[in-house]
Formats: sequence, structure tokens, C-alpha cells
Amino acid sequence: MIRIWHISDTHGYHKLLDIPNNIDLVIHSGDASNSRDPYNNESEMRRFIDWYKDINVKHKIYVAGNHDTSIEIKLVTKKDFEDAGIIYLENEYVNVLGLKIFGSPHTPQFGQWAFMKDRVKLERFWRKAMNEDCDIVVTHGPPKGALDKSYDKNGNMEHCGDRSLFNRIREIEPGLSLFGHIHNTDDIINAGVLKFSVGETLYSNGSVVTDGKFGKLSSNGNLIEKNSSLWQRLKRYTTQAFLS
Repeated sequence: MIRIWHISDTHGYHKLLDIPNNIDLVIHSGDASNSRDPYNNESEMRRFIDWYKDINVKHKIYVAGNHDTSIEIKLVTKKDFEDAGIIYLENEYVNVLGLKIFGSPHTPQFGQWAFMKDRVKLERFWRKAMNEDCDIVVTHGPPKGALDKSYDKNGNMEHCGDRSLFNRIREIEPGLSLFGHIHNTDDIINAGVLKFSVGETLYSNGSVVTDGKFGKLSSNGNLIEKNSSLWQRLKRYTTQAFLS
């Protein structure tokens, strides 16, 4: 059995997390930082790395998010993560605990943030970058339709994930699709896990904050186990106490 803790979008509030016991692998799918200015962002990322390297989990993975501007311009580098004993993935694969894991930071263009690509270019990008079968796909943003509800500028609720990413996930069918990017709101819960009636992939939104309420966590991420090739949700850490 392999126990995986999936977290995302800590935005500088990682120290508020309750670290579970007996975890084999922790995966953070981006936005450990918050500031758009890359020089302010750098200090945020280095504080996060100092915390991440010291948590009592042997295997740690990080995939950047759109807020991680210091990583995009390489003020913080892959080597900085590796020197801290953390695996950093940027459009690449790694094998950990017998699991083949792919990670990418790219999300559809929305404003001027890091690692964003035009939606029309992402179909080709995902096919080229994600060119092998794997057990886990880690992206910062969600596939369209999977724990990705938000409001558009007119106040209408929509699924704002990436359609081309969803198409590629459906083709490859990894055991897990891990992401964040789209937080909870006052009246929408995106954090948690989802299994569609078709396909074998379990989708996990590990975001831990609520829009407009940074500084108080609304989730503690998702704890998942792999046992006999079946992914099972063990516990969703969202509680009424966090939501109140």
C-alpha cells in the first residue's frame, strides 16, 4: 500500500497544514507562493522550500503554479528543489515507489501570470509533453469538468478547466489526476476528489484555500492510497470547522 498526500495552492500558508502520519509520498501541485512580483515571490518560495524539505515524508514532489513567478524566470531553480531533497517536475516524468509520474505547471491563459499558454495551443502541447502512459498526472490546473467550478466576469457559474487536458487524461487514463488552481468559494466546494462513471481515473483538487479568505484553510488536502492497483479515497480533510 502506498499512501499519498496531495496538496495545492497553499499560497504561503503551508504552516497551517496538519501533516498526516505514515505518508509515503507528498505531492504539491503548485502555488506555494502568492506575490506576482518575482523578487518578492522568491523569498516566499524559499520559505516554502525550507518548510517542505523538513516535513517527515521521504518522497516529495513539487509542480509549479501560475503564482510561482520566481520559478518561471529561474530566480528559484530545479536545483534549489533538488538540493533540498525535493523532486521538481516541469513537463517531465519521474519514477517514485514504482509509480510513473508526469508533472507540468501549464494552465490556460488568464491574466498575466506564470506558465500560462493559449488554450488553442494546449491540445498539441499535452500530446507532445504527455506522450507516455503513466500512473499519476500532476498539473497545476484542472481538466475541464473536474472540480473546476467558478464564476465568469458576468457572475455565471462555469467549468473553467482545460478541455484539451481532459481529453488527454481520458486517452491515457492514469490512476490519478492531481491539480489545484481553482479554489473553493463561499458557495462552491472544489477541494476534494471525484470519480466519473466512465474511465478509471480519480481526480483530486488539492487546493486548501477559499477565495477571499486567505489565511484560513478550507481543506487539508486529500489523502489517497494505492492498494492492489485500485485508487481509493481514504479521507477528505475538508471539515465543517474549516468551512465556518
